[in-house]
Amino acid sequence: LHLAHRLYHFRLAFSGWQHAEVVLGGESFVALAEGLQNALWALGGAPHEHRSDSLSAAFRNLDRDAAEDQTRRYQALCAHYGMTATRNNVGIAHENGAIESSHGHLKQALAQALLLRGSSDFVDLPLYRRFVAEVVGRANAERRRALEIERSCLKSLPPRRTTDFEEDLVTVTRNGGFLLRRVFYTVPSRLIGHRLRVRIYDERIECFLGSEPVLTLQRRRAPQGRAARGRTIHVVDYRHVIHALRRKPQALLNLVYRDQLFPRVAFRKAWDALIAAQPPRNACRIMVRLLALAHERCCEAELAAELDAILDSGRLPDPDMLEARFVPASATSPQVTVTLPSAGAYNALLSSGAVEVSA
Repeated sequence: LHLAHRLYHFRLAFSGWQHAEVVLGGESFVALAEGLQNALWALGGAPHEHRSDSLSAAFRNLDRDAAEDQTRRYQALCAHYGMTATRNNVGIAHENGAIESSHGHLKQALAQALLLRGSSDFVDLPLYRRFVAEVVGRANAERRRALEIERSCLKSLPPRRTTDFEEDLVTVTRNGGFLLRRVFYTVPSRLIGHRLRVRIYDERIECFLGSEPVLTLQRRRAPQGRAARGRTIHVVDYRHVIHALRRKPQALLNLVYRDQLFPRVAFRKAWDALIAAQPPRNACRIMVRLLALAHERCCEAELAAELDAILDSGRLPDPDMLEARFVPASATSPQVTVTLPSAGAYNALLSSGAVEVSA
């Protein structure tokens, strides 16, 4: 799959020391606050002035009050580190030439590193993030002497970071999830009816019940544009809803987020084969049993491989056979015989010099 992303890029004008990280949601205050603070703490100090572009993309879809709030938050972020917040003037590109040209050089260095690597495919996002950090680290190694000169002009960091997230309050509905910015997230059933405080980061959301953290979920974003207006997407973990489905397996047939429920492609293929060959009632019951088996026996990957082998052979999944395959055979409890020593054996533990005292 293609990873749609941007790069947050921080650079010191004199030494050329830089920091870059992957941003998934485009330009936003959250991405700016998180990336800037990561850069400052990696640097070990803060410059006297922080200059950004006009941030027009971050303010494009905001009304006047929201844009003013973002401006205040940006100024408060810079004030926390003792920096003067400045921006480029709109339409005057040369004002930020010290960073714009180096941003192009960074992209070129990443492209060349990908060519040397031989592939732009990465197993997961953390591996790609590490790749970007290694490319930036090699470039910074050549700027150590200049950085030592510039480091003496940096301000000391404050005792702690400041806020780099947004907050919202959500209520978990009886459907086992909550709606946040046109994205429906499922949560464990024990949270149904509770009101959660959600911290929104660039790539994750953290849920709190009162002051207690209860869940961290990968953040998703609803599609933008006129054609996608009002459309809701779903972030579904089958483990959150499997217990409810076991009580009502027929609900799977018309479940609005059914396609997002299957954890692997093999499970989706199994559902397509079952619904094509079985009555809907039987197909729902078998599919729910397979999902419950994957959850309860922690065998999602192994079960997916078994399903692929069964479907490739032209057969349908047999839940009884698969349960026997992955459910361990019950074993009888071992007979444990405990032999108690006689009370007289404890006399050997007494010291030979012990004196008996009579009352």
